[in-house]
Amino acid sequence: MGEELILLNFWPSMFGARVRIALKEKGLNYEEKEEDLPNKSPLLLEMNPVHKKIPVLIHNGKPICESLIIVQYIDEMWNDKAPLLPSDPCAKAQARFWADYIDQKKSKEEAEEGKKELIEIFKVLEGALEEKPYFGGEAFGYVDIALIGFYMWFHTYETCGNFSIEAECPKIIAWAKRCLERETVSKSIHDPNKVYDLAMSFRKKFGLES
Repeated sequence: MGEELILLNFWPSMFGARVRIALKEKGLNYEEKEEDLPNKSPLLLEMNPVHKKIPVLIHNGKPICESLIIVQYIDEMWNDKAPLLPSDPCAKAQARFWADYIDQKKSKEEAEEGKKELIEIFKVLEGALEEKPYFGGEAFGYVDIALIGFYMWFHTYETCGNFSIEAECPKIIAWAKRCLERETVSKSIHDPNKVYDLAMSFRKKFGLES
């Protein structure tokens, strides 16, 4: 079909990881262009003039913005394999609810200041996970993609907040390890130690060290 897929991204972005995973789950080839966020490229500014943020997926020259919208687009566009959202309307609505919950809650939390809130969010998500291997049941899918990108930041949250996610929320860590057994996930998420080093360099640069 001559599909051209370009992903504008920044390597430690949990939101960009969602798009990487979805593309890999569908077996799609794509080109990834790394953005320097303090010096955003003309292409990023052209393709996302409203928010000027990554990730942006450019499909045959047309931009799709916002990570969860991109994942839904990928699922609908290439709907012949590896479904990410359930076909049942009720189950699909529930999946969208939990993905939206993750975005509303987690992206606002700082590990140091919001340690209690972060743990409470994880406990709510553990309740949604129940005893299932994945949020949607037996199959890896949309809500898993929405949350697993945050895994590469867990070490930073724990170190800065001086707590253990595994001690507080063991089901979430067991789920994350299960997700990481998938090559589509493990190859889409960067080393948590590299992410921590980057976070510390930003803290030092902006004088946020305690």
